[in-house]
Amino acid sequence: MERQPRRVGLKWKIGGIYTAVMLILSLLVISATYRITQGILRNQLAKRALAIANNLSDAAAGYMVGGNPLALNALASKYALLDGVAYVFIENNRGEVVAQTLGVFPEALREAQPIGGQREAYRRKLSLQGKGVYETGFPILDGQVGRVHVGFWEDALEDEIQNALLRLIGIIAILPVAGTLLSFLVAHWIVRPIIGLTEVADKVTRGELELSVSTECVRLRDEIGDLARSLERMRSSLKAAMLRLNRETA
Repeated sequence: MERQPRRVGLKWKIGGIYTAVMLILSLLVISATYRITQGILRNQLAKRALAIANNLSDAAAGYMVGGNPLALNALASKYALLDGVAYVFIENNRGEVVAQTLGVFPEALREAQPIGGQREAYRRKLSLQGKGVYETGFPILDGQVGRVHVGFWEDALEDEIQNALLRLIGIIAILPVAGTLLSFLVAHWIVRPIIGLTEVADKVTRGELELSVSTECVRLRDEIGDLARSLERMRSSLKAAMLRLNRETA
């Protein structure tokens, strides 16, 4: 005997299609949100790094003018304790390092200094101890007495970005789950009267003509209502025909 294909209910078709559409749209929204938000967060972190370097520059100005290296080292050590900071060093207007938090100062940090002299703020990426670092430099007193340098671990910045993105994506990911539940509720609401009409039609085919179509379905002003009214007219016509036939054969 030929095997009949598996029957898929209308509720599952409606719910499945709606869920698939919601899933595709959610993935597109998540992808776009990830890219846009990642760029925004990177800009915000770069601005925060610039603000930290600016504050350090303002705080170091008096000590630089007064020639107080102990206070400068204490200030550098204080800023090095901030989350994500890899190192801090301060140089004078001759390029000499007067305070730093690295112990033995790596000569690699002196290399590839950006063009623009002491008067320009800058940001560059380099490697320290095998790990990536974003360094922000800011002039002290418009570069007249020197410049501060603050390095931020790349891993720390990336972790901060990823944590913020994961929280945001987690919130967005709730939408397809809620949409799936809503889709099956809507599908159930749509299919329920059709199931009722199918049961009535099945009973009519078996000769049960006393069961009328639900008034709720008949009052609907849509295609389901049209179907219900047509089914009720058919039931009534069959019942009247059966009554005539019974009278004629009596």
